[in-house]
Amino acid sequence: MKKDIHPQTYRTVIFKDTSNDSAFLTRSTAASKETMVWEDGKEYPVVKVEISNTSHPFYTGKSMFVDTAGRIEKFKKRYEKKA
Repeated sequence: MKKDIHPQTYRTVIFKDTSNDSAFLTRSTAASKETMVWEDGKEYPVVKVEISNTSHPFYTGKSMFVDTAGRIEKFKKRYEKKA
């Protein structure tokens, strides 16, 4: 393995799933300007994600429809047949 290619600046952050408002605390190098108070009363940076293990169909066992920022409407508008 090559030396000194992995980041050394890990910090504790909150990952928040925007599709179902669940959150979990972990260490990461992801940058964020937003902060949030966690259950322990401390303030941590927040990284928002669209899908996590609490909303992904593979982990939940059920299909969940997530349309972020109107992607379906954009697709339909782009490929609709001209009348």
